[in-house]
Amino acid sequence: MAASARRQRRSVLRLRRLIAHSVRLSWAADRRAFIVTASLQLLGAAVIAAQVLIVKLVLDAILEVTSDDAGTERVVVPVLLLAGVTALVAVSAAVQANQQRLLSELVMRSTWQQMLDVAGAVGLRAFESPGFYDRLQRVQTNALSRPYQLTQGLIGLAGGIAGAAGLSIAIISLEPTLLPLLLLAGLPLFFSSRRESRLEFDFAVAQTPRLRLRHYLGMVQTGRDEAKEVRAYGLAGALRERFDAVYADYTADLRAHLRRRTRLAVAGNLASATFLAATLLALVWLIGRGRVSLAEAGAAIVAIRLLAAQVTTLFKGAQQIFESGLFLDDLADFVAMRPAAELAEAGAPAPSSFRTLTADGLTFTYPGSTTPALDDVSIRLGAGEIVALVGENGSGKTTLAKLLAALYEPDTGAVRWDGADVSGYARAGLRQSVAVVFQDFVRYQLTARDNVGLGRVDRLSDDDAVAAAARRAGIDTVIDGLPQGWDTYLSKMFKGGRDLSVGQWQRIALARAFFRDAPFVILDEPSASLDPRAEHALFQSLRELLGGRTVLFISHRFSTVRTADRIYVLDDGRVTEHGTHDELMDRDGHYAELFRLQAAAYLAPQANLS
Repeated sequence: MAASARRQRRSVLRLRRLIAHSVRLSWAADRRAFIVTASLQLLGAAVIAAQVLIVKLVLDAILEVTSDDAGTERVVVPVLLLAGVTALVAVSAAVQANQQRLLSELVMRSTWQQMLDVAGAVGLRAFESPGFYDRLQRVQTNALSRPYQLTQGLIGLAGGIAGAAGLSIAIISLEPTLLPLLLLAGLPLFFSSRRESRLEFDFAVAQTPRLRLRHYLGMVQTGRDEAKEVRAYGLAGALRERFDAVYADYTADLRAHLRRRTRLAVAGNLASATFLAATLLALVWLIGRGRVSLAEAGAAIVAIRLLAAQVTTLFKGAQQIFESGLFLDDLADFVAMRPAAELAEAGAPAPSSFRTLTADGLTFTYPGSTTPALDDVSIRLGAGEIVALVGENGSGKTTLAKLLAALYEPDTGAVRWDGADVSGYARAGLRQSVAVVFQDFVRYQLTARDNVGLGRVDRLSDDDAVAAAARRAGIDTVIDGLPQGWDTYLSKMFKGGRDLSVGQWQRIALARAFFRDAPFVILDEPSASLDPRAEHALFQSLRELLGGRTVLFISHRFSTVRTADRIYVLDDGRVTEHGTHDELMDRDGHYAELFRLQAAAYLAPQANLS
């Protein structure tokens, strides 16, 4: 008994907390829409209560006409009043439905904004953590449905409470003894709906991994990027079978879950109907004893029926709020990450340039890994220098680039601009002075202008500068030849859109970096999709293209970077060799041997052509 009482108190406290959270969420989304919707709920409650009393007036007038042979004109006013109230109820319901839809959409927008604010504020390291990614995916998935259910539940709960209160007052004015029986009719619904909500919560948590797998399998079979490999390897049938199996398991569990919910709903509604029948029998008894007139009895029947509907609405609203509890908790926990993330990104104003950039003893290990991606790495770049970073795949080149671009914080060691540790500067300010082209650069499914202009959003409307960046990257003629030129969407997902080749996309990414106009440029294998001669020509033209900016050029082709001011060789997360090209070639080391092999491979096609 004591345990049951404690659970009851916890449920009531949880409902109160969820209601408060729901109100805050709706209020923050749009105060006006929330106030209008709430006002319409109160108006609806008042009109429902008035409807009961007007029904009594109509019945009284009809009984007087039939008993006294009086004129029917005395019925006109009550009937017109009832018709007016009925029309008001219908109009109010229509307006309320539209306002409710608007409020739900605004709550959804607010939720997405909060989620995106957090996703944009946290450091890149967070995206390497499975725990953070799971939380992000849960919030993102629920953001499409839970806000609507939450708003529906809140409005239903408020309307049910207001309507039940108004009808209770009307019933008390007719016959006070009927009200306790009607309130008892709501208790079975309260207990059954609470248990249903708990079952729904447990089911949602248990099915989350399966639903994520189902979503992924569906995406693989419908995604444009995956389509070629799915067909090349004949995977459509096997993936479909696995999708069907996962879906079948989910639907089997869903059937069992819904059977449990159905049994609870049937039991709750039957018990509630029993109390409602007892109320009606009590009304018949009161009529027989002469305590209730026929007009009052008619009005009471209407009130009983309406109150039963309001009680059902009330508990259904509470149930929807309970079922949205998982979403609310996830959202609250997720949003709470933002202040700490913003604090971690804050700092003193960053300088706009440097004379010397040094990395001293950098060590970095990815979350969930035990092997460092970088181990005591030190390099130096001077203003205006082109420094090459070479090494085999997996040697740590891209990780080092992310540390230098202020995307990661090192576990140990420091990145310094002119001797000052950059960890004391605001990260956003540092990144404004860095332009990066990653190996896996983003292909934005937006217009060609956006794809270049997003390199510096504050100058996105500067068409001349955008075009100049495209010319420097050698992609301007391709863009000019598109159907709508710069306004062409670079995706076949949109009408009139066009896709580009891998090499052309790489030049788009280069143009985006050029447009950023930053003093420090990181090119992470920017020409991996170009042939060796085109890559060599690109590297040779960097000094002219980048106009004296500091460049870190990452490549696994040693023959490409012969003219770099300095070369660092990375192997297994460590700098194994560094120096100028000539200095490295004078040594009898691993780099010199690899360079000779790649140089021979590079020169062979030219010899054949001659």
